[in-house]
This record gives sequence, structure tokens and C-alpha cells, in this order.
Amino acid sequence: MSALPLDAYYDLTEVGEVAVSPAGDRVAFTATEYDQRADEAVSSLFVVPTDGSREPHRLTSAAGTSAPAWGPDGDRLAFVAARDRDAERRVGWRDREDDEDAETDGDAENGDADAPAGDDEPKPQVWLFDLALGGDARQVTERDEGVADFDWSPDGDRLVIESRDPTDEEADYLDRVRGEGGPIETTRLQHKLNGVGWTDEVTPYLFVVDLDDPEHDPRRLDDGYGGGAFQDIAGMDPHWGATGRIAFTACRLDRPDDTTVRDVYAVSPAGGEAERLTGGDLAHGVPTWRPGADELVTVADDPDDPPAPAEVYLVDGGDGGSADRDEGGEDGEGTVVSLTADLDRTVARGGEPVWADGAVYVAVGDESHTRLVRAGTDGTAERVFAAQGRDRALTGFDVSADGSTAVAVLSDPTEGTDLYAVDVADLDDGGDLGDPPAEPDSLRRLTAVNEPLIDEFAVPEATRVEWESDGWTIDGIVYHDPTVDPTEGDHPLVVAIHGGPTSYDEPVFDFAHAALTSRGYLVLRPNYRGGTSRGRAFTAELTGAWGTAEVDDIAAGVASLADRGWVDPDRVFGHGFSYGGIAQGFLVTRRPDLFAAAAPEHGIYDLRSAFGTDDTHTWFEAEYGLPWEEPEAYDAATAVLDAGEIETPLLVMAGGEDWRCPPSQSEQLYVAARKQGVDAELVVYPDEHHDIGDPDRAIHRLEKILNWYETHDPAVDDGD
Repeated sequence: MSALPLDAYYDLTEVGEVAVSPAGDRVAFTATEYDQRADEAVSSLFVVPTDGSREPHRLTSAAGTSAPAWGPDGDRLAFVAARDRDAERRVGWRDREDDEDAETDGDAENGDADAPAGDDEPKPQVWLFDLALGGDARQVTERDEGVADFDWSPDGDRLVIESRDPTDEEADYLDRVRGEGGPIETTRLQHKLNGVGWTDEVTPYLFVVDLDDPEHDPRRLDDGYGGGAFQDIAGMDPHWGATGRIAFTACRLDRPDDTTVRDVYAVSPAGGEAERLTGGDLAHGVPTWRPGADELVTVADDPDDPPAPAEVYLVDGGDGGSADRDEGGEDGEGTVVSLTADLDRTVARGGEPVWADGAVYVAVGDESHTRLVRAGTDGTAERVFAAQGRDRALTGFDVSADGSTAVAVLSDPTEGTDLYAVDVADLDDGGDLGDPPAEPDSLRRLTAVNEPLIDEFAVPEATRVEWESDGWTIDGIVYHDPTVDPTEGDHPLVVAIHGGPTSYDEPVFDFAHAALTSRGYLVLRPNYRGGTSRGRAFTAELTGAWGTAEVDDIAAGVASLADRGWVDPDRVFGHGFSYGGIAQGFLVTRRPDLFAAAAPEHGIYDLRSAFGTDDTHTWFEAEYGLPWEEPEAYDAATAVLDAGEIETPLLVMAGGEDWRCPPSQSEQLYVAARKQGVDAELVVYPDEHHDIGDPDRAIHRLEKILNWYETHDPAVDDGD
């Protein structure tokens, strides 16, 4: 097969969220596709039967579709999307005071009649399909500020939604900023967030929506409000329990913007005072009530202990709770007990706990795998679902409410990322991951979303490798074209460094991998110290010491492949995003002979100037202290102070509105290289955040990186 053309990116489909129906007979999922003509990502909603009897059925083609959730009856499916306003809400006589304003505000034609002046994009709202009746989805909410999240009531007649609710003064301010380009005015410590922009004072609340009375305004739960430094990203995670109360998260400490702590609260759908259930010391998320009981589980980590793993905690539900209560609990606070502490493994990013048969299923990072764990309420936790195998990753998971059927999203480097159904009874086949895996008869593949792409173009195979570094055994993944034997010949190598750094790499299907390997490169993804999946001690090796352990581990990995005769040590190239960019900054200043060329993307290279200009001041303080109190610690972890050592040609890339790793950081590295006559280029994508969203820019990014490597490849320069 020929090299993967980069324009084939438009043929890529990426599976997102999954939701299994209550009876386990269907699964809804979102998938992102790319519209070449409009140059945009389109997130659609699909449904497929879990018996594998037919292909997925597309329900929507609306940008931004997310959060599919089945009603308790299994015939209704709700989701969030920023779609044009429902025709039912645009036509006919409506006895509402704001009708005249809605007709004259200039935004009716784009489907958001109640949007603030100048804000001409539809807001995310809750929409609802009745699959028994058929037809298009109907719009359930009409919030000026949109809906961030929602959940069904146990009997299916109501929803709880999360939505910002500005006062009149706050609404006037938003109109000035959005419509007139007015000045940003803030007193918030967390004054901006990546993907959000400049923050404001608007408070998000929970509202109860009556599905049987769509014309009635939602009822606000006045004590069901959010807050905290990352509120606009984390959300309130509302979950309506079977015994009637709604759990949510918020930070109500004295300085909520100066911490990442989030507590779990519970409030009645009728209103009244919210009860705090947790102790004000952990960052809790995704509270999930136990079916039929007044206790819940949540995923939490310790903001004051950065290398500590995120764990699953069992939380007493307060009034009527079944767990033992601590003496002297404040605000109704009860017991909070970890169910996964003995694992010394972190809950995987995006791993939401799911109840089934009185236990909790959750994905954890385990020895450079995302592994499914079954945690009992007695604190026992066991690894399950060995059918996943060593050579594919678990990227999503859900279980039906009746406990019969599970759906896993598995990413395989050669087969793509797809949905698989399995009987819950067959999940208990735990133990070591097989290679190849022993698959139960009930495991069935439901989708093949990238089959045309995979059939036409070469996609890589993956091989796990290990090497020694400073007394540790480090592992990584080597991707290679299926026609290439990595053990034969001196291949060019791209070292692709994961972000975080609290993350890890495992075999996955990835378009960028195929773009590189189909052009003759091997790709090494090293699981350096400081990452997760190998326990707290492994992660702690890099805590407060950036530019140390990971530099040694990555350099040792390259040397190991060169010693085996797999790669040409003169044709090694740097690649990586976020902390992958940060690590390249250290590698080109502290191991300047390692890379023939490097492409650090969206990184930080000067910790002092990053503090307060990015959105992670709380993380920096937890790891390094304050820069005016610990300047030596900040300087030791600042690559640009060693810029005099740069010899490596640098393609430095950034997002124009990246508030996680501000573009000014990339400018500093770029200018430092150019000042010394080192070949360097700066690429900034306007309007992009801490990612690359538009498909044409994603393609442009890969073109730039590939051209940079070819331009600075010694073999190409020598005419080889």
C-alpha cells in the first residue's frame, strides 16, 4: 500500500461517548466525522443493537452532539446539541413576555432567538428522541446560556439540567463583552480557562424540567449551585438517585478559585438546602448513586498530593444513608472510603464508575494498559475482562441498567476503534491479559467505523518494548508499517512523547501514527517516569522535578532501539504535544545531540512566566510552590534558561488561544533558537485552544511536521 494521504483525514471517524439502553438491547454512541466542504468536525448520534444484527443507524448530524442518555423506559433517548431551534418552538402563538424581543433581536434566523446580542451561535440544549414513535428529536430546553449537563429522574418524567443563570447585571456585562467587544472586567483568581476563555461571575445552577409540561419554565434549585476554579470545565455532574435526591459537585470553600477541591452535595428536586457529603479535601467528580440506595461512588484525587492516584470512593448519602457515619461530620458529612486504594493504580482519564450487581466497574491505568476493574463495596478490587487483550486499549465502557450487557470501546492499531458488546457474566474472566486474548462467545463486534480507510491504506502494527533506565524498567510502544520488520535495518525514528505528564501510552488506532509509519518511520511512544499506570512511586519520580527522569528515560529508549539495530541514531526526530512539547524543550537543551530535528507543540518552556498566564496556577503551586517563594524550583524546571545549548532545528507550534500552555511560551522557545542562528519556525493557529480542532489545520499540522523531518533528515541531505 502507498503512503497514507493526509487528506484521508476527512475520511476518519472517531468514536466518542457510549450509553447502553436499560434492557441492554441497544447502545447509543457519538462519533465525530469531518466535513471537508465546511471544514468542520461533525459529531453525530448513532444507535446500534447489541446483538450485532445490523449496522449502526444514524440519528443526528448536528455539530457538538454529546452526552447521550436513555430514559428509564428505554424508548426515549436524550442528548445535548447546539442545533437550530426546534420548529415547534418557532411557530404558532406563544403567550410569553419575551416574544417581541425574540422576534427583533436579530438572531431568530440562526435558531437562537433568545441569545445575547452579537452571540449568533445556537447554544447547547437538551433534545429528546422518542424511538417508539419515531420522527425527529424535539427540543426540551431553551436556556439563554445553554445546558452543560443533565440527568433523568428515576421515573422518567423530569430532567435535572445544569445551566448558567446570570443576574440582570451579569447579562448586561455578557452582552457588552460578546456583542460589543466590551472590556473584560474580573475579580476572579481563575480569570481564564482553556477552551472557555475569560471567565466571569455567572453562577451555574441545577434546574428541574417537567417533560410533561414543556411550556412551564424549569424550576431552579437555589441551593443547587456550582463553583470552583475549573467549574466551567468540570461541570456539576448532576446525578438523580433512585431514592429521590440529586447529587452534584461544587467548591464552596472560602477561596474556591484557589483550589481544585470539589465536594459532593445532595439536594431534593423539590428544592431546599443542599447537604454536603464529602470532607472538603479531595477533588471529586462523576458522583453515581448506587441503584436503590442512599450511597454513591465518586472518582477523586488529592489536590495537595499530585502523584497520588485518582481512586473510587464510596460516599455515605447523608440523610437515610446506609453507611456508618463519622462523629462530628460537618454539613451532614458522612464516611468517604476508597474502594481502590489497595490497587495503587489511578482511575483512567474519562473513567466513570458504573454500578452492576452491587459492585462498581471502572477503568484504571495498569502497567501501560487501560484495564477494567470490578470494585466491591467491601474494598476488594479485582481486574476483569481479560478478553481485552494486551494489544488494544479500552477507551469507553458502559453497562445496561438491568446488569445484563456491557459495551466496551476498544481501540486496536490495525482494526480501528469500535464498539464491542459482551455479557456482564463474562466480564469476570480476569487475570493476565492474553496475547492474543481468549475471547468469550458473547463478545461481539458492533461497529467497523473506519473499515474503508483501513482497507485502502496501510495502518501500523504495534510492538511493546522495554529498556532499563536509572534502575527502572521502562516500557514503550513501537509502531511500524505492516510491511516493515522493525528489527531489520536502521530505520528513521519519531519519538512521540505523551502529554500529562500523568498519562501513559498503549496500543491504539491513530491517524498520525499511520501518516508517519506509512512514510517509513518507526514511532516510539515511551512510558517515561512521571506517567501513571505503574503506581504512585513511578509517578512521583517527576513530581516537582520536570526535565529530569523523563529526559533520561526517553534518551535511554532511543539508545536501546539503536543498540538493537532497529533505528539509525542520526535519524531520530522529536514529536509531542502539551507535556510532549515540554519534554522536547528539555531534550533539546539537555540532550542536544539526541534529535536531528524536533517539533514541540503547545508546550511550556518557562515556568515562572507561565504562572498566572495559563489556567493551571493551582497545579503549579501544588507541585512547585509559589514562584516568588520557590524561584530555584521554578528555574530548575525551565528549559529556556538552558537555551544556549540548543542546536536542534525546531518547528515550534502553538494555539493562539491556548490558555493551558499559552502561545507566548512557544514564542520564547522560538526566539531563543533563532537568536542563536538555529533553524527554527513558529506556527501559531489562531483561535485554537489546547488542541487542533479544524480538520484543515490538523492536516496542515501533519504536513508541517513531515516536511520538517524530511528537510532535516541527514539521509535525505546526503541524497540517500
